[in-house]
Amino acid sequence: MKIALGADSAGFATKEKIKAHLLDRGFEVVDLGAFNDQSSHYPEFAYKVATSVSEKISDFGILVCGTGIGMSIAANKVKGVRASVCSEHFSAKYTRLHNDANVLCLGARVIGDGLALELVDIFLDTEAEGGRHALRVDMIRDIENGTYKI
Repeated sequence: MKIALGADSAGFATKEKIKAHLLDRGFEVVDLGAFNDQSSHYPEFAYKVATSVSEKISDFGILVCGTGIGMSIAANKVKGVRASVCSEHFSAKYTRLHNDANVLCLGARVIGDGLALELVDIFLDTEAEGGRHALRVDMIRDIENGTYKI
């Protein structure tokens, strides 16, 4: 499985720990930056990772900024991306089970590195449940495509 990673300056150190963890687990990792902790702009990295996922270059994406919020807002602008900010175990599991999320967003200033690694594992180890939830994901796609009808 190939995972695209991205972070701004606030998330750089956490991204590096996530990268090492994923490599230890045997995942292929595509690091799309930032490559240091100098000031940077989160939309750039959100776009790179989201595009990698949207174009099926990567299977999943993980983004880290100060809160995870900016990354999720920017990533969700890319067609085909379902990015979710998670800061606890339940959301990391259910965003995959019910929403078939394909990008995990984390806040380095909100959670510690240990919890970040746990959330990454939960997110990547959980399969989408399908069924009635797949119908809802299809509805989200229809909204994205401008074809949703009430």
